Amino acid sequence: MPPDPQMQFRQADRTDIPFHQARDPMAFDEKLATRVRAHLSRRKGVAERKMFGGIIFMLHGNMCCGVHRDALIARVGPEEAGQALKEPHTRVFDLTGRPMKAWVLVEPSALAAGAQLEKWVRRAAKYASSLPPK
Repeated sequence: MPPDPQMQFRQADRTDIPFHQARDPMAFDEKLATRVRAHLSRRKGVAERKMFGGIIFMLHGNMCCGVHRDALIARVGPEEAGQALKEPHTRVFDLTGRPMKAWVLVEPSALAAGAQLEKWVRRAAKYASSLPPK
């Protein structure tokens, strides 16, 4: 049986690294995660899950906020997301070409001060708390 031409190509082209292996799929800013954790530490019902190539903080079973690479992702709800996106250093959170409408990605430059991070975590926690527990 002749060899599969696709297999020959894959074996011959060793310099190509599959996307999922090109970077650590769970690489995220641990220091930022620690800071977020500190802001959520007084709340009940907080859990953590590795998701979206980072870490997500859940509040009573609902996704609240997280760390994706070196940025904060905050679930602020569909109504508030539009307003939040008008703020500096924010953008739509999009991993697949389909933006997550209730989420905002906050760039590291907008999180340097503790009060800045606290504001975003508080907004995300407010929305997650408004949802029924899971």
